[in-house]
Amino acid sequence: MRPVLHAALYLAALAPTPSPTPELDENLITPGPIGFLFIFLIAVAAVLLIVDMTRRVRRVRYRAEVREEIEREQAAKSGDDTPR
Repeated sequence: MRPVLHAALYLAALAPTPSPTPELDENLITPGPIGFLFIFLIAVAAVLLIVDMTRRVRRVRYRAEVREEIEREQAAKSGDDTPR
C-alpha cells in the first residue's frame, strides 16, 4: 500500500500547477442593464397576457352561465323540463 501512496504523491508533485486565470471583463459575462430591461419587458408582457387571458376565460364562462339560465327560463315558460 505504501509504494502506491508514494507513487501517487510523486506523480502529484510532478503535475504542473495551473496558472492563475486572467481577470474576467464583467461586460462580457453579465447581461448588464440591457439584459435586465429585456427580461423585465418579457415579464411585463407575460403578466399582461395572463391578465387578459383570465378576463377572456371568465367572460366566456359567465356568458355560458347566462345562456344556460336563459334556456332554463325558456324551458320553464314552455313547460318543457329538458334544457336545450
